[in-house]
Amino acid sequence: MEYFNTVKNTTDFLASVRLDIWLDITCLFRTRSEAKRACESGKVYVNQQRAKPHRLICHGDEVQIKRPFGRLQILRILGVAEQHLKKSDAKALYDDCTPEPTLEEIEMRRLDRLSRASVVGVADRRGRRQVRRWKEGR
Repeated sequence: MEYFNTVKNTTDFLASVRLDIWLDITCLFRTRSEAKRACESGKVYVNQQRAKPHRLICHGDEVQIKRPFGRLQILRILGVAEQHLKKSDAKALYDDCTPEPTLEEIEMRRLDRLSRASVVGVADRRGRRQVRRWKEGR
């Protein structure tokens, strides 16, 4: 029993938290299960190593998250928390080191969004025919 009390009082034990919980608390993912799925599918790296959801992270670690459209979000951990915070307070737990996208990347994402939006919005027969003709090149 004495060992448990000493471990519980150390700062090392309190200065680390599970990766999936931290990603949820910092509002980088909507839910903890979504953060867990991202870790399991290989989209989250800690210190350039693929991370599992149960990995303990602490101050100073670097987290990389692969986002849609080929974006890579790079974060440096400034603090950890074990309970949910307001979104404005949660942003103080990390420093976003993501580089600005190039003009080509911005244009590529814009075109991809436009192409997806035009296909998704078609519901009637006339629209489907127009999309089919457009794809066939008539």
